[in-house]
Amino acid sequence: MSRRARTTAKVTYVDLVSDEDSNHGDNEEEWKPPEPKAVPSASAAGEKKASERTSKPKVPKKEAAKKGAKNPKAGLKRQKLADKANVEAGDVQSESTEAGPSVRTKEERMSFTVSKSDTWAQEGSSFAGLTAKKEEEDDDDFTFDEPALKKQKTGCQSSVETKQPRSVKVDLGMNWDLIEVLSVQTCVERWVCANVVTLLREENTVPFMVRYRKEMINRMDADSVRDVQLVYEELCALAKKTQSVINTLKKDGVLTTELGKSLKSCRSADELDHVYTPYKKGCKVTKVRKAKALGLEAAAIALIEAPDTLDLRTWVQRGTEGLSSVQDVSTGVLHILAYTIAKDPESLTYVKTLCENDDVRLHSSVTKTALKEKEEKAAAPKNKKQDVDKFNLYFEFNGSVQRIQPHQTLAINRGESLKILTVKINIPDRVKKNFLWWCINNRWKPKSYACKEHQALIKDSVEDAYKRLIVPFLSRTYRTKLTKTAEKESVAMFVRNLRQRLLVCPVRGCAMMGVDPGFRHGCKLAILSPTGQILHTDVVYLHGSRNDREAEKLRHLMVKYSCSRVIIGNGTACRETESFFADLIAKCYFHPLDVSYCITNEAGASIYSISPEAVKEMPDLDPNLRSAVSIGRRVQDPLAELVKIDPKHIGIGTYQHDVSSAALKAALDGVVQECVSFVGVDINTCSEILMRHVAGLSTGRARNIAEWREQNGPFCNREQLKLVKGMGPKSYQQCAGFIRINQTLHSGAKCAPPPALPTQAAAKKVKGKSSVTVATHFNPLDQTCIHPESYLAARRFLSLIGGNASGIGSAHLKQSVDQKVASCGIDELSRTVGTTPETLRLIMDGLTQPPGFDIRQDFGQEDFKRGIVSIHDLQVGAVLTGRVDNTCLFGAFVDIGVGRSGLIHKSKMTLDKLPVSQRRRSLALGPGERVEVRVLDVDAARGRISLDLIRVLH
Repeated sequence: MSRRARTTAKVTYVDLVSDEDSNHGDNEEEWKPPEPKAVPSASAAGEKKASERTSKPKVPKKEAAKKGAKNPKAGLKRQKLADKANVEAGDVQSESTEAGPSVRTKEERMSFTVSKSDTWAQEGSSFAGLTAKKEEEDDDDFTFDEPALKKQKTGCQSSVETKQPRSVKVDLGMNWDLIEVLSVQTCVERWVCANVVTLLREENTVPFMVRYRKEMINRMDADSVRDVQLVYEELCALAKKTQSVINTLKKDGVLTTELGKSLKSCRSADELDHVYTPYKKGCKVTKVRKAKALGLEAAAIALIEAPDTLDLRTWVQRGTEGLSSVQDVSTGVLHILAYTIAKDPESLTYVKTLCENDDVRLHSSVTKTALKEKEEKAAAPKNKKQDVDKFNLYFEFNGSVQRIQPHQTLAINRGESLKILTVKINIPDRVKKNFLWWCINNRWKPKSYACKEHQALIKDSVEDAYKRLIVPFLSRTYRTKLTKTAEKESVAMFVRNLRQRLLVCPVRGCAMMGVDPGFRHGCKLAILSPTGQILHTDVVYLHGSRNDREAEKLRHLMVKYSCSRVIIGNGTACRETESFFADLIAKCYFHPLDVSYCITNEAGASIYSISPEAVKEMPDLDPNLRSAVSIGRRVQDPLAELVKIDPKHIGIGTYQHDVSSAALKAALDGVVQECVSFVGVDINTCSEILMRHVAGLSTGRARNIAEWREQNGPFCNREQLKLVKGMGPKSYQQCAGFIRINQTLHSGAKCAPPPALPTQAAAKKVKGKSSVTVATHFNPLDQTCIHPESYLAARRFLSLIGGNASGIGSAHLKQSVDQKVASCGIDELSRTVGTTPETLRLIMDGLTQPPGFDIRQDFGQEDFKRGIVSIHDLQVGAVLTGRVDNTCLFGAFVDIGVGRSGLIHKSKMTLDKLPVSQRRRSLALGPGERVEVRVLDVDAARGRISLDLIRVLH
């Protein structure tokens, strides 16, 4: 089929009759529940669709002949497939045709066709039945009017009970099935893995899948989807590396059929390295290759297959190195047989089974060098002495590999990298004994009579294979597995801590003073308005002789700006600054204001204060004052402020530098995108930095949206995002549901239509003109979590309950929804409005939640207090309340208001003390959670407080 010429988009603005219909520009009659009727035949639907399609330009016969020379019927076949796909999408296409001019998408990254089972796409999507091609981020001009060239089914399940996977053909060139291996390694059902892989290959984001494709992923949460994604990427990387190894070996001329099969059967990087190592250039393990080069491979085969016919003396060649004596020949045969045993999958499986059923242990000990430095304290540098002392627990550590804790693994790895510890894996002798017996009497037993010399050679080969090749392989495997597990747990802890830090409930509606405490250079102040605008900045010296004058200055500023909340950073001089404010509050110094304060984590504030984003946002402020602004805004709106800082600088988790930096960054960036998307952003008021983290948007698209907003004024509806440069149909699909257009900005007034697309962009188009229908009225559904592809189903549901989109969030509409669900049930209602139960639940949430709903309102705020308690006032057995400040792999640190965080060891977090919803993980506490604790021990000299968890507060 010939490609249609690209056309210049002509933007047409349509004034719609009502707000409810503003998204699609339709004037259809009020929808009513469908009556039972006969299903039209496919031929009738095809005729109807054919009449709606415009005629296509003719292709000269010569040109067509060139394109289809090899298969003259290929064009006709593609045409039939396209017509069939259009017939399947006939219902949705006909609805959009009745509503007005159809909106067509330009070919982009993925393509999808609506079938009768694809219920999610029948919910009013602008992309129903259309295809898309790879989208360029900064392409000058995307149009939503060009026809699609090919169509592919996504095969989305119509209900969660439909567990058949879509047809996924991912050929990695390996001897195992990707979906099966993915399912085994992630413990996720096969059909779910198939759907996740397909969605990932179609470049869907994790937040989009979790919210709008719940049926396809079996309602998995974002962390579970991200785990599947990570394993999938690892398997793809393994396949790529395997192919590279095969190409290298082929180029070197050492690739054999058996070796290629062994390489393609590897399911981990360790297995691949184990097979490939002897063939690496410059590799020290060259004994087997030397023996094979001498032609001794036939003798090694004969030793097992027909030892009665083997005479090693016949292989002796005087004067040839490696063959000059019977002993040299025996050594060469031993190396070949040992290598064969070490690479044999059945032998490796058996020895791994023996190890799993035995007590394999990891042992670490202090190195002689580190011990010498520890003893010679005067000569050793201070930092090295401190490093050595930190690893006292692991100077003689011996633990089972089955029970060693992730934080212990990371600590041991760090000590080993600093050359303070030596580490080895101890495999019991009985494993060797059982393995040798099995090899000699079973797997590698000679197939005919073998003399004593031959039997001894086989035994020596097995022992050599075990000691020289298998034990190092097992040690590497165990170390890699332990490290990988520990890194995964550490990254999961970082992710969980960051999510809870970002989702702390914002404190709005009052002016605040951010304080960056300090001694020598004073305390930096920034007074912020309730919306975060900078009202005043200053520097005060609270810890000198002039503190009375500074206190008077503070009172004047706080009364002038009606500021009753003080936010103090937890850095240097935090304790003294807190004490200063607590004393003033106790004396009612700020009367008539009721002042309170809180301590917040200031990690990353100094880094942000000198970043390009901070310079652009606050160009006239000193970097120290920018830190005070950031500290105050962290409490006003934690999410909007913390996304400006690299997640690894926020001060969460432990062993940050001991895990893979790439894996940590990818996971933290993913959770930032997840939090920003699920909270939602008002596209007309949010910062460009915040927009970058919305699913489907990037730095370039966020910049283009901000520029469009500056040039054309606020967005009136989500549809206008299609006019932004670089916003293709795929990007629009991914981001539209997470973007809000709040009604308060428009107050019912009609927005002025923005100008047509730029002339430079239009100049790139060729002949032909078409138009994009874009509404200019505010759509009430645009301020909800309902995706535009579900607007049609939402309007049907509103008609069914007798409601109106203008009443979103009202008590009357909520009552109507509850009554309808109680009388009909979710499943019946979803069938009536033509959607899935999960999508209908999302629609009901969007209709019943009040405008401006924020999911963070269910999370706790920062704790404000007026007094202060010292660590010396604590008594063992005292019961206190506090807030979790940070969690790590061995416990949780809790701020109990004494200037020092206490530690709840993970052994004190038993299941009976945790809510049911938080018992899924070994460490169920996270930053920001309020807890009730009991003091177990106080070490004031070392500043250590041990706590016992009583319960989690809500």
